[in-house]
Amino acid sequence: MSYGTPPPPPPYGSPAPGQPGQPAGNNKKAIWALVLGILGCVCCGFFTGIPAIILGKMAQNEIDASGGAQGGRGMATAGFILGIVAVVLGIIGIILNLSGALDFSGSTSTY
Repeated sequence: MSYGTPPPPPPYGSPAPGQPGQPAGNNKKAIWALVLGILGCVCCGFFTGIPAIILGKMAQNEIDASGGAQGGRGMATAGFILGIVAVVLGIIGIILNLSGALDFSGSTSTY
């Protein structure tokens, strides 16, 4: 009894039959939005908060348009929200500084 030649193996990089496909890669703009949003809240304020808002919204739109081919929606949303928080904190800091309630002189004397 001869069954002939066996079928060829699946192409390199493709999943085996019955196995799930490759996980969706994260959108690069989503990663950058999250990093910039964190930096904006911690130390940089407007300088990284505004780009975090822009990149976060762009990443959300790209992820939605990809139909599941890209991941990172949570990172994009977090970066977007952290960017908004950074800008709001920057505005509050400017208002407090201009009103005199917050002083950045670095002096420790109280007299």
